[in-house]
Amino acid sequence: MRIGVIGQSGEIAEPVARLAEEVGREIGNRGFVLLTGGTTGVMEWASRGCKSAGGLVVGILPGDETAVANQYVDIPITTGFGFDYRSLVLVHSSDVLIMVSGGNGTLGELSAAYLNQRPVVVVEPTGGWAARVREVAYDGKFLDHRKTMELGFAQTSEEALDMAVRLIQKR
Repeated sequence: MRIGVIGQSGEIAEPVARLAEEVGREIGNRGFVLLTGGTTGVMEWASRGCKSAGGLVVGILPGDETAVANQYVDIPITTGFGFDYRSLVLVHSSDVLIMVSGGNGTLGELSAAYLNQRPVVVVEPTGGWAARVREVAYDGKFLDHRKTMELGFAQTSEEALDMAVRLIQKR
């Protein structure tokens, strides 16, 4: 199973970093492949966690340079695209996505996943858009009235991975 982790890039708060690392470690422990945008922030911490568990980390990178990949990426894939189109490659390459924190870019990835019927588990205690999605969601679990794909909501890394597996099995 290919699990994409989406979330805030750049500097992130220590509790968010630790939770992202736990999500990555849980992915590695279960023998799944981690896909991220391959750079900093949530992506780097999740990659670090996955590598610590002996997992495989794939970075779907913007542009043409592998040098932007964080040190934990095993397979850097350059897309030649900017961040927005790189994110579409990440969404389409993932069987399920886990959202940790996040700003506008992560919100765009969530929307792309929803529009393309890719399951998403939102880890709510991580702040950013992850903490606000449920309150703005239609019926508390969809991004709009079409009810294209029900969102999952988790409080811990273990719960997020359990839910991700269930969502994939439902498909």
